[in-house]
Amino acid sequence: MAYSKEFQVAIVGGGMCGLACAVYLSRAGVKVDLFESASKFGEVGAGVGLGPNALRALDDLGLTEAMLAHADQEVPDQRPFRFVSGLPGHEHIHDYEALPEDLGLGIHRAAFLDALVDLVDPAITHFNKRCTSVSLNGSRPVVHFRDGTTFEADIVLGADGIRSTVRQAVTGDPVGTKRVVFTRTVAYRALLPYEDIKRAGVTWDLTDRPFCVVGVDKHIITFPIKNGKIINVVVFCTNRSIREGSVEIPLNQWVTPAAEQEILDAYADCGPEVQRLLSLIENPSKWSIHSVDPPLTTFVKGSIALVGDAAHGMCPHLGAGVGQGFEDSLVICKLLTHPETDMSNVLDVLRAYDQVRRQRANLVLKRSGEAGDRYESLHEGDNTVTIENLRSELSDQWAFVHHHDLRADIGTAVEILRRDGGFK
Repeated sequence: MAYSKEFQVAIVGGGMCGLACAVYLSRAGVKVDLFESASKFGEVGAGVGLGPNALRALDDLGLTEAMLAHADQEVPDQRPFRFVSGLPGHEHIHDYEALPEDLGLGIHRAAFLDALVDLVDPAITHFNKRCTSVSLNGSRPVVHFRDGTTFEADIVLGADGIRSTVRQAVTGDPVGTKRVVFTRTVAYRALLPYEDIKRAGVTWDLTDRPFCVVGVDKHIITFPIKNGKIINVVVFCTNRSIREGSVEIPLNQWVTPAAEQEILDAYADCGPEVQRLLSLIENPSKWSIHSVDPPLTTFVKGSIALVGDAAHGMCPHLGAGVGQGFEDSLVICKLLTHPETDMSNVLDVLRAYDQVRRQRANLVLKRSGEAGDRYESLHEGDNTVTIENLRSELSDQWAFVHHHDLRADIGTAVEILRRDGGFK
């Protein structure tokens, strides 16, 4: 096969971002090898919400048609949040106003991977390849795997998630350092048939839009999937008596089974709508929410670059983490396949990627944490002032995420390359 570029790319991690990069680069004629630690492609977790910015990135990556073929809904639609109080009385707080072009889509992570797997040449995929480190052979990165094998490439893209091993090669941290902290928040996840929710006496219509139920050091997110027949329920609780980062959760305990009563006890101060909804949850799983902290000061070192959660794993409170990963994927893929990119300037290209992506993604990371605090800002007693403040703060909460001009970022990166001599 004739390749369009003389360099070879190794992608570590076969999740949503790793696969997206592999599909785009291989379609563009770049020699790519994709390494996945598991025995097959698969994603832990339930559905994800893709906002307008994420859908634009996927469209420019050429993945929209395949994704829609595997999604629950045939076309994107508006998905603005409704915010209500979880306390007795369930005061209405705010209905987020979306622009006509602010279209979103819900899709299960596994369904997204199924959409992309058929687009990847099996010959470039390598399973049971858990990365243990990345070293250098001169200027070329070498990926080391648990099975004792290695792989040398010209460029390594670390798409290996929030527990990234490739990240250590970029930050220079000692082996074993993860740059990830427990945020003090846990999330209980459940999928509930909407018919069961109605029979339980819940009067909120959870089928046509996402809900955020605001509480005291706790909040609930619901969003409809399967055309509203199933409601994805995520129940958050935060222990603010401990300092963020002061408690380390062992990796094998990031996701554990939980008791139903644990959730009911945590939400004992809430009103009847919440109580009825939570009474339906059976055999929940509990997820300890982690984020990259402190934010990275670079996403790139030499010919090694990070994308997605490996670079900026964040809290889920803006629903923006996956979208930021797709923004990374688009920018780095467009720059690597630019007609002027070659072996002589690939390090400059990766530095330009870092310059346009790091500030943007780290801002979304920061504001995602702030959004979680906002959703849990009620207190005992009179919340009149708090709710008025919330209405103001929520009014344009997603504007900076959804309306970002990603093509302008790519243009800026090219300008940087021309200015600094990377491109002629």
